[in-house]
Amino acid sequence: MKTLGFRPALGPTLFTIPALIVLLSLGTWQMQRLFWKLDLIATVEAGITAPPVDLPAVIQDPQEWHYRTVTVRGTFDHAHEFYVLAQSRRGNYGYQVLVPLKRSDAPGYVFVDRGWVPPDKKDPAARPEAQMTGEQTIHGIARIAPVAGWLTPQNDPVQNLWFFPDLTAMARLAGTGAVPNLIVDADDTPVPGGAPKGGQTKLEFPNNHLAYAVTWYGGAVVLAVIYVVWHRRRARDAQSSGRARDKT
Repeated sequence: MKTLGFRPALGPTLFTIPALIVLLSLGTWQMQRLFWKLDLIATVEAGITAPPVDLPAVIQDPQEWHYRTVTVRGTFDHAHEFYVLAQSRRGNYGYQVLVPLKRSDAPGYVFVDRGWVPPDKKDPAARPEAQMTGEQTIHGIARIAPVAGWLTPQNDPVQNLWFFPDLTAMARLAGTGAVPNLIVDADDTPVPGGAPKGGQTKLEFPNNHLAYAVTWYGGAVVLAVIYVVWHRRRARDAQSSGRARDKT
């Protein structure tokens, strides 16, 4: 019995090889994202379940304080509020209000995310009760400031409109000097007037990366099978055609 020859056709091969590379790359990327997401979820669960601690005066490695429950004390610099476009936990659009806190428990400043306000409460004059003076004790969750994604618009410091919290730029505008690359998200303790509303830290993270990886890898397998089957049928048809010519 003759075996079927396998001679790759130029067109299908030029299509299949790049497509396989793309599918396998996407599957591998999703696996990398899966491990990153699992590590993030573990970090968040460990941090928020640990007993609250005072934020240290010197933070050598901000990563060690990512999603840690902390307490910090100081006075707010209300003259330098910064507004980061954001959705509330209920999905309403508004702003997260970031304010420098001059620490009384350590030298320097740290940025506190006091919480979410709707557009009509963005102006501090619309919420004068919330501009609390004197030493404040803030309980919340410390986290590393998120970076801009490749689709994130550029910040507009002139209009005080921020799409991601650039702490270096904010500190320069507020004149605080260097600040740690951490934001302390205030908890949901009510503030006078009800705004900003704290407790907005995102603690639930969808994790569909394994399903996506299986989809991409599965697509690569299906494409490879189709490629092989098509060539085998092509070779078989050519062989049958050759035998038919031999008989004539």
